[in-house]
Amino acid sequence: MNLKKNETDKNLTRRSRLHQILIALIKQQKDLELMDDEVQVFENPFNHSEEYDPSQIVERNQRIIKKYQSLVRSAIALDALLESENKDIGDGRIS
Repeated sequence: MNLKKNETDKNLTRRSRLHQILIALIKQQKDLELMDDEVQVFENPFNHSEEYDPSQIVERNQRIIKKYQSLVRSAIALDALLESENKDIGDGRIS
């Protein structure tokens, strides 16, 4: 039971560290966009307004999602590097 609690605490610590790294990466972004929520465009199929092009909205949102996925992968990689260094130091080895 104590082993399970230690494992849970370790996972929470890692998750918290991942969030901190991700937030730091997001803060460094100068042109980070948020996804559009132009739902009314999709609700009215007879809306032929040139102002809104549903395909452009979808493409833009996909590009934004890929950017966030890249930030998350970067945060995971940085966390793994930090974890690796902590284990090396904890074992008495300094690389």
